[in-house]
Amino acid sequence: MASLMENLIEVLNNESQEYEQLLELSTKKTPVLVAGNLDELAKITDEEQIVVSRISHLEHKRQEVFADIANVINRDVKTMLLPDLIEILAQRPQEQQKLAKVHDRLRTVVHEVKRVNDQNRILIQNSLEMIDYDLNMLQSMKSAPETANYNRGAYNTGAQMGVEVSAFDAKQ
Repeated sequence: MASLMENLIEVLNNESQEYEQLLELSTKKTPVLVAGNLDELAKITDEEQIVVSRISHLEHKRQEVFADIANVINRDVKTMLLPDLIEILAQRPQEQQKLAKVHDRLRTVVHEVKRVNDQNRILIQNSLEMIDYDLNMLQSMKSAPETANYNRGAYNTGAQMGVEVSAFDAKQ
């Protein structure tokens, strides 16, 4: 059981470090989003994907170790949570303290990552709304009112006024 606890604490520490790195990247992303620097944004996003992949691997490892611990202490792995395990370790204060400390650290950094990502999501939404607005403005500038010309079938055959159709001339 002691080696399983050490493994769990080690995995949680590693996971916490990866989330801290993800937080750093997310924080670096905010001014890049404001500036609209797409090249830098692509680099940061690529780095984030690598960190997320490592977090996913660590999360899988954590679930395996947690399932082993649940089996050893005869608890249902589906209902047992990390705070439950911390309470169970009351008879082992050193392990309990280490686990509680790494749990608090991980929870804090995950909440901070979520906060920064929500902020970045809002910035991205605002940028997309601005792009949509600009596109609508450009489209409305190109369209002009149509003339009211109708054919015998009462279909509108009117052309747009003031709009020249430009074509590419390959011969020139």
